[in-house]
Amino acid sequence: MIDKTWGSAAEAVADIPDGASLAVGGFGLSGNPIALIEALLAQGTSDLSIVSNNCGVDDWGLGVLLNAKRIRKMTSSYVGENKEFERQFLSGELELELTPQGTLAEKLRAGGSGIAAFYTQTGVGTQVAVGGLPRRYAADGSIAVASPVKDVRSFDVAGTPRDYVLEESIVTDFALVHALKGDRHGNLVFNKAARNFNPLAAMAGSVCIVQVEELVEPGELDPDSIHLPGIYVHRIVEVGSDIEKRIERRTVSVAQAAAREMPEGA
Repeated sequence: MIDKTWGSAAEAVADIPDGASLAVGGFGLSGNPIALIEALLAQGTSDLSIVSNNCGVDDWGLGVLLNAKRIRKMTSSYVGENKEFERQFLSGELELELTPQGTLAEKLRAGGSGIAAFYTQTGVGTQVAVGGLPRRYAADGSIAVASPVKDVRSFDVAGTPRDYVLEESIVTDFALVHALKGDRHGNLVFNKAARNFNPLAAMAGSVCIVQVEELVEPGELDPDSIHLPGIYVHRIVEVGSDIEKRIERRTVSVAQAAAREMPEGA
């Protein structure tokens, strides 16, 4: 039997070296592999190049690695909730490859599927295609590294010529992933929003490391309910269902807000 379980998050990430590239799952704060991230933080790994939809917040998710100055480059689609991210990027401490969200998802999926590159309409006619997007600033505020010009070709689609931009796929050294359930063979089930980017990150990692809330025996998962087959998974760690999960923004409806503001007896 192929048993991919490891004893702890620390053991599972122990061989991730300085300078490694990582694909990290999660959407906002949903599905962040926080146990693996914190284990990576504790062992001191640095100079990381990370591909993830976003970089957490200042004190959670990938934000804890960012605050510790462990990240050299981020490839992301959304970075708006992290003030330290903004500071490091604008000061030239952090490189950023800003990528449209759907394109980022497909770059990960394609990389995991053995596809070197693909053409997409997203970004045609913008700096995504023509280049010039700041990737890293110099200390004086000038652009030290800018995005390159990408190949644009015209294809006939339903009899109409349309321009498409070439995007290269992503394959990383490691992937860090969170799942609801997994078996010892590495077959995974994700929960709702946590399914965003976690399966794709898993596919793109040459070595995929997964934290699961519940570990079950092979055969216990309904084959029709498996979201990612174990062929993509190399290491799996059980972290329990009581692992902390944070909410990025708490809000209430207009009616609830009005009710809370209403004085007693009114």
